[in-house]
Amino acid sequence: MRFVDVLGTRVSYQVDGDGPGLVLVAGTGGNLQSNWGHLVEPLSRDRKLVRADYSGSGETTDPPGELSIELLAAQIVAAAEAADAVPFDLVGFSLGACVSIQIAAEHPDLLRSLTLLAGFPTGQDARLGLQSELWLELIRHDPHSFAKMILLTGFSPAFLANLDREQMRQWLDAIIVSNRWDGIARQIALDARLDIRPHLARVKAPTLVIGCTQDYMVPKAHARTMADAIAGARYAELDCGHLAPFERPEEFVGMVRGFIGSVG
Repeated sequence: MRFVDVLGTRVSYQVDGDGPGLVLVAGTGGNLQSNWGHLVEPLSRDRKLVRADYSGSGETTDPPGELSIELLAAQIVAAAEAADAVPFDLVGFSLGACVSIQIAAEHPDLLRSLTLLAGFPTGQDARLGLQSELWLELIRHDPHSFAKMILLTGFSPAFLANLDREQMRQWLDAIIVSNRWDGIARQIALDARLDIRPHLARVKAPTLVIGCTQDYMVPKAHARTMADAIAGARYAELDCGHLAPFERPEEFVGMVRGFIGSVG
């Protein structure tokens, strides 16, 4: 584990492999290990792979209070620069996709390409707002039910139905153990108020937007909206739920490697 200080925060990050920089940005409640640990080997074969925790996740520490998309973006950029991985290909998942758009808009010189998985341009629509309210209530009063809700809305019905009881227990335990409950609450509050729509037209990097056809957490229409607003963006879909890095890991890795290889 490595650390870099930025804007009054101490950001934890890890580096694997060697080659051109590839930076991964996790989703709400995820950290550099829980979201990406199982994908390190295939993604670091010929790349310097950088995984960083923004505020609320992993070993990153910061003062309490409201989070901002600007702070999270600055933390990811600081980790990439500290790892000497600039310029880099950037991959963001869910909230990480929003953070990645902020980076692409503010630091176009740092990016070779941008991949956005299951992202959303704003958390202020009624459905996502209701989901954020429910998540916060469950976190405060019943974290185990929160974990069950994440599985029910995060995976496709077929994937979830094929888990046996022991596998289901392991997934629920992993959610309970991996989350920093104070941190995820701050991240969910950010989800609910963020709006990165003004930044979409500012993205200049070659962009791949991936929607998930069975996403009940962030329906694929949000990804489609993002793709339509980014000049020249490619759009693709994975037939799975929101948690695509777990449900379709090989297909996701193939999409990422194929795209970043195509843009040089």
